[in-house]
Amino acid sequence: MAVRGAAAFSSLLIPMGASAEYGLNMTEGATSLSHEVYGLHMTILWVCVVIGAVVFGAMFYSVFKHRKSKGAVAANFHESTFAEFAWTIVPILILVSMAIPATKTLLAMDDLSDSDMTIKVTGIQWKWKYDYLDEDISLVSNLAPEHAKASQRNSGIDVTKIENYLLEVDNPVVVPVGKKIRFLMTANDVIHSWWVPALGWKKDAIPGFVNEMWARIDKPGTYRGQCAELCGKGHGFMPIVVVAKSEADYKDWVAMKREEKAATLASADRAWTKDELMKKGQQVYTTTCMACHQANGQGLPGAFPALAGSPVVKGPVEGHIGVVMNGRQGTAMAAFAGLMSDVDIAAVITYERNAFGNDTGDVVQPSTIKAARK
Repeated sequence: MAVRGAAAFSSLLIPMGASAEYGLNMTEGATSLSHEVYGLHMTILWVCVVIGAVVFGAMFYSVFKHRKSKGAVAANFHESTFAEFAWTIVPILILVSMAIPATKTLLAMDDLSDSDMTIKVTGIQWKWKYDYLDEDISLVSNLAPEHAKASQRNSGIDVTKIENYLLEVDNPVVVPVGKKIRFLMTANDVIHSWWVPALGWKKDAIPGFVNEMWARIDKPGTYRGQCAELCGKGHGFMPIVVVAKSEADYKDWVAMKREEKAATLASADRAWTKDELMKKGQQVYTTTCMACHQANGQGLPGAFPALAGSPVVKGPVEGHIGVVMNGRQGTAMAAFAGLMSDVDIAAVITYERNAFGNDTGDVVQPSTIKAARK
């Protein structure tokens, strides 16, 4: 799996639209900031090329012109005030000429004034949570289910036939074009790093700390990235997908998300059948739980416990609910109370208690989860 993650990571270095296996340069990006960074990179690159050509050209010319076979005799001299000034002043001027545009770009990166909207990004092993602070909506972004299935050991799936393998999610972060978006980065477990090459920057997401950055995407499109900080077993399975839409399409998406939120809240108040919960629970398990506990519920020995025959799963329902909602201290088991709806938690617990040979017959209703939150 580490090899697959590395392959996906290397693919991020390829400029968008290129078909080559490897890229030899930075991507130009899709934001005004990324264009500045790319322009600065190219300017300094060519300055270095010129310096290298002059220095090595002079060196090779001297070696060739004054070689011993031509009877050259080394000159005997020392102390040159002009030379001392020249090789001190010229590098200073070159460095200053590079520092001025570099400083301008760095200051622009930190200029968060006049932002049009704010998105809080929270890194979680191994997913991302996005809170749209101006819209009162949030979403959790996981590795796409079909990619999660393919990444399982002995899955039998040919991953070379999966488009954007390990770089697809179930819930992309959607943003409007032409708007200055302020991103607040944090994490709730270990250090992650939010990196989308097309945006021209990456920022660490650190527990207990908030980093800030901004982006203004120029044109509609889909831009992919990954966690760029080694954050544990699922590091290579933590992609980022940013979908930039026109302002009208973005407003339609926000309206749709609000309707989904209202429908989810309403559905938590009705009684669900066992079949409904099992079907929903399997979907939630595939998206959220399978990466650690495996498709067959056997877990990964020494790392993640099996759910098949688990004393927690087959024990009192209250204990199972507590573990899913509050997590387990000192383990990779996250607290899902703030990441999943009442319906999702009820469904996945019902599924786990009746799948993998557990067959407890228990049915957990969303109303039970809602009551447990109080």
